[in-house]
Amino acid sequence: MKKLALTLLSFLAIVACKNNTDPNSETISEVTTENESTTKYPSDVIPFMDEWKILLGDGTSVSDLVNYEKKDFFYVENENDVDWVVYKTPNSGVTSRTSSNTRTELGQTKHWIPEVGGKLTGVLKVQHVSTSGDARVAASYSVVVGQIHSDEGHENEPIKIFYKKFPGHTKGSVFWNYEINTAGDDNSGRWDLSTAVWGDDMSVVGASADEYPLEPEDGIALGEEFSYEINVYQGIMYLTFTSDGHNTKTFAKNLLESEFTTKEAIPDQIWSLYASIGRDGVERENAYAGEINYFKQGAYNQTNGKNPEDNMVWSTGSETYGGDIAKQYANGSYTEVWFKEATVGEGTDPNN
Repeated sequence: MKKLALTLLSFLAIVACKNNTDPNSETISEVTTENESTTKYPSDVIPFMDEWKILLGDGTSVSDLVNYEKKDFFYVENENDVDWVVYKTPNSGVTSRTSSNTRTELGQTKHWIPEVGGKLTGVLKVQHVSTSGDARVAASYSVVVGQIHSDEGHENEPIKIFYKKFPGHTKGSVFWNYEINTAGDDNSGRWDLSTAVWGDDMSVVGASADEYPLEPEDGIALGEEFSYEINVYQGIMYLTFTSDGHNTKTFAKNLLESEFTTKEAIPDQIWSLYASIGRDGVERENAYAGEINYFKQGAYNQTNGKNPEDNMVWSTGSETYGGDIAKQYANGSYTEVWFKEATVGEGTDPNN
C-alpha cells in the first residue's frame, strides 16, 4: 500500500506541474519569445549583407554578416518606426594594412573591372563626425560613406564620397574625390581631385588650426538624409546625388582614359592643396582600365591623431584618448553613419 501511495503522489505532482498556471512562469516565456522575434540584425534591414565582409573600428573582421551585429560598431537603430543600419568607429582603433584611419565599413566580396562595371546605392544620414581636429587639414571632421577601391597595382581609389562638417557649423559638405592611378611604380606622388556636391570641396580649409571657413549655404546638416548612386558602365563612372530640398547633382568620369598624364594637366586645386606635401604625380594613360576593383560602404573615419605638420592634407591631429574607444565615444572622437537602404549589383546603361 505504501508503494501504491507513493506512486499516486508522484502522479499527482506531475499533473500539478503540467497544469501550473503561475503567471510569472508564463511572463518569462512570453518575454523570451518576444525578444527572440523582435531582434533585428543589419541583414534584416539591408538584405545584401551576404555579398559583403566587414572591418570594424576595433579591428574585428567578419566575413559572414547574415544575422550578425556588434554593439557600438555595427547594429540596428529604430527611429520613428524606421530601421537604420548603424556604422560607428572611433578616431583611433585598429584598421587595415593600407590605412591609418579606422573604419566600420563593408567590403564587397565580388570584384570587377571598370569595363564590366557595377552599381552601388545608399540612402543615409551622417549622425556624427569628430569634433576635434586641425581646421587647416583637409581631412579633418570628415568621413567617407562610400567608395570604389582597387585591389591590385597601387590599390588606389577611383572614388571616395565624403561628408565633412566643421565644429560650430549646422551644415556640412558632401563631396567626392577621384584619386589618380599614378603612373610608374612609385605611388608617393598620388593626389585626390575633390568635387563639391552640396557645400564645399575638400580644399576649403581653415586659416588656422581653430579658425573655420564660412558655413556652406547649400550644405547638408547632421541627421539630414541624402542618397548616392555610383554606376560604372562600360568604363564610365556615373554619379547621382539626391536630397530633399537640394538640387540633384550628376557627374561622369572616364575610368579608362586619364586627363592627368602631364604636369600641365594637373588642376590648380592640387597645386595649392598638395603643395605642402610634395605630391605632384601624373596618372597612367589608361587610368583604371583592366584593374580589379570593388565597392566599400559604411563609415571610414578620416580623422586620426597624427601630427598635422607632417601632412597638412591627411594628418588631422584629432583627439584619440590614447586609443581608449569608450573615452573617444564619450567625448566626440568618433564618426557615426546610418543607412536605411542600399543596393549593390551590375552596372546599368544610364540612358535607359
